[in-house]
Amino acid sequence: MADQSSSQYIITNNTDVALLDCREAFAGLTEKEKLYAHHLAQASFKGGLIVLFQTSPESPGIFVLLQKLFGVQSPEEVSTLALTIGFSEEDVKAFLIYAAAFYCNMGNYKSFGDTKFVPNVDKEKVERLIKSSKAFQENNTLLQSLWDLVKERMFSLENGQAELGLGDMGTTTYYSANCTENDAKIAQEFMTSKEISPYNTRLFKTKDPESGQDVYEVRMAAVQSTKSEVPGYDNGSVLGDFLFTPHDQETAVKFKVTRGDYSALMGLVVEELENAREYAANENEKNMLVEYIKSFTTGSLPAHKDGSRFWIKNKGPIVETYIGFIESYRDPYGVRGEFEGFVAVVNKKMSAKFAQLVENAEHFLAHLPWPAEYEKDTFLRPDFTSLDVLGFGGSGIPAGINIPNYDDIRQSEGFKNVSLGNVLTSGYKDTKITFLQEEDKVLYTKHKITSFEVQVGLHELLGHGSGKLFNEDSEGNLNFDVNSVTNPETKKKVTSWYKPGETWDSKFSTIASSYEECRAECVGIYLCLLSDVLKIFGHTDDTADDIIYVNWLNMVRAGLLALEFYSPQTGTWRQAHMNARFVILRVLQEAGQSLVTVKKIEGEDGKPDLVIQLDRAKIISVGKPAIANFLRKLQVYKSTADVEAARKMYSYYSDVNDQEEPKFLHLRNIVMDRKQPRKLFVQQHTYIDSGKVQLKTYEPSASGLIQSFVDRFPSSDIQEIVCGLLEKERPYF
Repeated sequence: MADQSSSQYIITNNTDVALLDCREAFAGLTEKEKLYAHHLAQASFKGGLIVLFQTSPESPGIFVLLQKLFGVQSPEEVSTLALTIGFSEEDVKAFLIYAAAFYCNMGNYKSFGDTKFVPNVDKEKVERLIKSSKAFQENNTLLQSLWDLVKERMFSLENGQAELGLGDMGTTTYYSANCTENDAKIAQEFMTSKEISPYNTRLFKTKDPESGQDVYEVRMAAVQSTKSEVPGYDNGSVLGDFLFTPHDQETAVKFKVTRGDYSALMGLVVEELENAREYAANENEKNMLVEYIKSFTTGSLPAHKDGSRFWIKNKGPIVETYIGFIESYRDPYGVRGEFEGFVAVVNKKMSAKFAQLVENAEHFLAHLPWPAEYEKDTFLRPDFTSLDVLGFGGSGIPAGINIPNYDDIRQSEGFKNVSLGNVLTSGYKDTKITFLQEEDKVLYTKHKITSFEVQVGLHELLGHGSGKLFNEDSEGNLNFDVNSVTNPETKKKVTSWYKPGETWDSKFSTIASSYEECRAECVGIYLCLLSDVLKIFGHTDDTADDIIYVNWLNMVRAGLLALEFYSPQTGTWRQAHMNARFVILRVLQEAGQSLVTVKKIEGEDGKPDLVIQLDRAKIISVGKPAIANFLRKLQVYKSTADVEAARKMYSYYSDVNDQEEPKFLHLRNIVMDRKQPRKLFVQQHTYIDSGKVQLKTYEPSASGLIQSFVDRFPSSDIQEIVCGLLEKERPYF
């Protein structure tokens, strides 16, 4: 069993499992829509297996081991077996919750927080279980080899393996084990020069056998692996060997650009997308899938961008979907995308509220605290829908999404927002509320979900959807008037902007994700103060004031809870959103006048505890101007590509230390002692029986979650594909 020092690296037995219930929404679909949704869900889940290879060297092997174990014997049968060979009841629960968490995170690192989790059962007991299982009896050679491959790292919490990171800072499989942050920087400079997007790539460093010189291989995810041209790239010669001289070096370095990463899994995704095309509702959906298929087959990011363009044009679909290498949160350098795919069904009632928010967007945007020149020339009204998730393949399921993440499309062509309704209702109910006064707990319990709906709407639509990037195109044209636009911070003319080939992610790299989440969160709490916003969501009079208070209180509390996701050993943040919320807490504390206080008290159990106090009477007079001032700086630095000023400011507010009150590094110990486990989601499963799509549901438990994955991947073919890819990966990690 884990000791106290390793307790943050286990999934506790009291972890709740919530069902993402989509039965009512699914029942309302036509047979054609159900078939479309089914194949998209299959594409999402099969593509989600790629995340195993993006998380850790051992994750693919653990996946196959668990699939073999539970594929032959059900979770209940495995539990019974475990009890006969020396497991206690708690051991059984611990092993099942580990397996459930592994499936839910698509790997053995938390998707929210990036720390490793290990079984809270002795390694010897797990080995005994593996070797006593029917799966081992049926194929002892394979099971033994898998166990030998993963058993050390599966339980290891050594330095460099306890959390995700690059080089000496942790584990990553976006880069070969010998890569450093400097290697990532050199590769990004090379890729920018060739106009290659890093989203669907990984970086591997090897040695030239003749010269002994380092060779960087940029691998694109694709079905095809031959060295033909990649359709969709303007230069047509992306693949091949290159010599490149970084700007701060005198000697050139060798680069190879190849494709075919995750080839077999990409093939499974393409096959399901081809199936889905037959049931598409309109030409936009068909064209979208054609471009995605082209992208996943050839590795062309421009093709995926074209697919995203058709996706944006597909307004108000009954079945919504998006798939690809999307978010860069877990790449330690902040530029490579993790695979995810989802399919969901529209919730018409909540979507009507979001539609009103879109209708009034220009009015609300005018209230944001930056000059009009820093806002997009034209607000491109997006689709904004509330969806019930039917299938989400990847490492974790968010409450809301604003996509695509391609800057050029978002700035000039548009985007979409989605709020995932059944995630909100099932995943954001607190079983125990910490760090609040008793009277606040009552209001918090009553209004948390409804206030969070408001925050998600504002965060996605007017947070991520706002703001202009000043850039220069390849012909030297600027998208702003350099002679008239001034920097409101310096009162001088703008002197910096994005040069050709530069993007938000490539320019701001390691801080980009958290900085942008912070900007969006600030927009949410700032604009929720508008009565017109709250009326759209049905909140008026005293209820509106309570919604504002709970929304701000939730943000402040989240800033304190965020300390769990800070690593004192490395001085780094492991989760973009939580870093952002801590920064907002610091900004509000800095505003003074006792707007926010964090007090240390003695808890009911006699142990040290904390209580947060937010003076609701000062939210408008003190909190609003503080957030306005900070938010303006965030946008100005982003618009003008002022990385130096942005890093300086963001690093200051991100700093966790004991140099001044409240001593956050000390408070972190109390936060860790009282942290609550994050919920796991079990999703329903679609399958075809006699030509019709059926929906299978599961009990919200570790066993139910495990069984859902056994049902989702019943074929040994997929296990063989994972094993084959794993064998190719081993030399690099």
